Amino acid sequence: MSNRRTQPYRHGVPAKYLKGLSPTEAKKRAAEIKRTAKAYREGKRVDIAAVSKSRAKSGRKNKIT
Repeated sequence: MSNRRTQPYRHGVPAKYLKGLSPTEAKKRAAEIKRTAKAYREGKRVDIAAVSKSRAKSGRKNKIT
């Protein structure tokens, strides 16, 4: 048995979350996702509405279907 990941990763998060973003935006988004996940794991308060709003407004080049 190998410990291979079953999906492609970019900047430490699944590539599907960064699809359609420029390399700079992808790096920022990945950092934000990792920051939020860390806070959630540690039991800190995470403002879901603010996270959702910031992720929705950040620039995608194309619509994901």
